[in-house]
Amino acid sequence: MPLPPETRPVDTGVIHDIGYRGYTGPRLGRSYATRALFTQSLRAAYGLGRSGKSKVLPMLVLGVVTVPALIMVALSVVMKRDELPIEYPGYLSMLSLVISVFLASQAPVLLSRDLRYQTVPLYFSRPITRTDYVRAKFGAMVCAQLLLMAAPLLVLYVGALLGGMDFAHNTGHFLYGLCAAVLYAVVPTSVAVVIAAATPRRGFGVAAIMGYLTVSAALGAIAVGISGPSRTDTAQWMSLISPTDLVESLVNELFGLGYGLDRRHAPGGLGVLVFALVAVAMVVGSYRLLLRRYRHV
Repeated sequence: MPLPPETRPVDTGVIHDIGYRGYTGPRLGRSYATRALFTQSLRAAYGLGRSGKSKVLPMLVLGVVTVPALIMVALSVVMKRDELPIEYPGYLSMLSLVISVFLASQAPVLLSRDLRYQTVPLYFSRPITRTDYVRAKFGAMVCAQLLLMAAPLLVLYVGALLGGMDFAHNTGHFLYGLCAAVLYAVVPTSVAVVIAAATPRRGFGVAAIMGYLTVSAALGAIAVGISGPSRTDTAQWMSLISPTDLVESLVNELFGLGYGLDRRHAPGGLGVLVFALVAVAMVVGSYRLLLRRYRHV
């Protein structure tokens, strides 16, 4: 039964204008959000913007790959050598285990935490797509690896020039080293990122990546070691199962680098073609698997 007019409550609602305005600035869209996620992920790979404990391992690895380069340059200058004691791509090969440790430890940092908690550490006013997410994370890990490997090469190159060594020779081999660094940054990283995305548990991801990279490289080394001088080329095909050995073999054959019976190389022109195709297949296949993985997240 409705109340009589004189007993109804008086409407005392008031609208206050407190100065809120609609946003009229530029709308940066998904591309800007993707770049922001890329930048944040690249910083996270080196522990920047995170706790001090998170910075220990990446900075330690950076020091491990850079300090020997400084020592080599210093000794070469003191001994008045005409060239460095090691080739630029060979230096990266020498430190492949340390680089694998960085990749195995930091790839899960970029992916496993997001999978576990189903969130990202950035707030997006406009949602990005799964493809944007994969592109940002993949690119960030590749760039993190590339920076790690380019740093000692730059130290070797600058040190050689300051020490009065031949400019043309060092520039050419420095470019060879950069080509190797790009391949090392793309091929093994693509496989590692797929493995990291397979589990939300960071520890499982670290163990799986390190296990695959170490075991596959060890199998290739054993095959070359037991093959003997007459069948070395046949054993080189074992490098196809290891992303790091594949890159080393391809670079050595393309640029005529390396020496000795244990030299890793793609066997002839056919080997270069097959190794290059396998490298492309690893990268493209891994990226497609990553996209497929995030369609179901």
